[in-house]
Amino acid sequence: MDRKRIWGWWFFDWASQPFHTLLLTFVFSVYFAEVAQRHFLAISGDLRLAGAQAQALWGYGLSITGIVIAVCAPVLGAVADTSGRRMPWIRFFSVLYVAGSAGLWMLVPSQPPLVQAVVLFGIGLIGVEFATIFTNALLPGLAPRSEIGRLSGTGYAFGYLGGVVALAVMLALFQETPSGRTLIGIDPLFGLDPATREGTRFAGPFVAVWYAVFMIPFFLWVREPRGPRRPVRIAPALRDLWALIRSLRHRRSLAAWLVSSMLSRDALNALYGFGGVYAGTVLGWPVFLAGVFGVVSAIAAAVVSWLGGRADRRWGPKPVIVATILTLTAVCVVVVGMDRQTLFGMAVPSNPVLGRFVLPDLVFFLCGALIGGAGGALQAASRTMMVRHTTPDRATEGFGLYALSGKATAFLAPLAIATATDLSGNQRIGMSPLIALFILSLVLLVWVKPEGEAEP
Repeated sequence: MDRKRIWGWWFFDWASQPFHTLLLTFVFSVYFAEVAQRHFLAISGDLRLAGAQAQALWGYGLSITGIVIAVCAPVLGAVADTSGRRMPWIRFFSVLYVAGSAGLWMLVPSQPPLVQAVVLFGIGLIGVEFATIFTNALLPGLAPRSEIGRLSGTGYAFGYLGGVVALAVMLALFQETPSGRTLIGIDPLFGLDPATREGTRFAGPFVAVWYAVFMIPFFLWVREPRGPRRPVRIAPALRDLWALIRSLRHRRSLAAWLVSSMLSRDALNALYGFGGVYAGTVLGWPVFLAGVFGVVSAIAAAVVSWLGGRADRRWGPKPVIVATILTLTAVCVVVVGMDRQTLFGMAVPSNPVLGRFVLPDLVFFLCGALIGGAGGALQAASRTMMVRHTTPDRATEGFGLYALSGKATAFLAPLAIATATDLSGNQRIGMSPLIALFILSLVLLVWVKPEGEAEP
């Protein structure tokens, strides 16, 4: 194995994870919810309705982005495989990642451009998702099959560690607390103005710079295997893709796996995407507290992803996937049954239990650790399972189809949450569709072969 090439591949996870940690889950999404809720409150005067409208707008934005990714992912994968090249695609989508992330600086707290912010966030998310397809496609050529699970798990662990470091730097040096100072008690660096939330808004540009810097090892050390370089030809690529899709009727294990992973990853991404919004509007957490919550979650994700990689190597990916889905289902049940005053309908003490935290705060911290840990291990093991169902020469096409399975209904979970929230006016009820998605994904695993299956 080429250790430098493997380290370069791992650095993509390190470089890209802060988008998920700082923007999708713990800082920007909470800030967006806070700003949007205040905006809608000024219009309607109803706090609960304003929170529901903020969550619905975020959900519709993620839904549209998910549709774009679902439609384009398998086609791009097939085109890349016909040309034999992946690195140019990674460079192109890296530009989208950086541009979309940096543009989030524009979300000012007064008269906020909410729709523009959602569009820019979607551009960045498209960039990171498509770049991930092509980097995942490099995995089968990195090491023998017996080592793929360990490499995948370690990559996710290294990525989550990068997310922890980036989030810690953000909280310590830039993001303002209600006092106007950072978490370590200093003024935000670079003269960022707390009054206009510049420290929080800096999360977007910070993530963009982080990615640009730490992708350098990836582009220096990762080289595509030598082989013929063919011109991009769309028609043959589409024919190959259609043949692969038609073959699914004869490949029950792969078909069941794609649908199962579609449901579980859709639900997991919704948990990531709405966790910060839930914390900010249901529990009333400020952005900096959601950031601390993110550190706890990301550390758990790093540790459990690493352990999951070892478990994957010993027992295979399927037992890891089953255990993590059961854990995430239990978390969703707790989230639906909890708010600031009650837990499963029972009133909770209003006095702090630990420091300033009441019981729902501590329960949600535990949920965050479980989401981070189980989510990281699930994604790593899922990547390994997909490797067992594809071949190196068709890996991008396979992972494009895998991305399709992860995004074909990516609009469904946010849309279901947004619609349920709109209809009920209750954010907790809006999260309930995730329970059904996780249970269905678990049932479908019955038909998935642990060792994959050969192509027909």
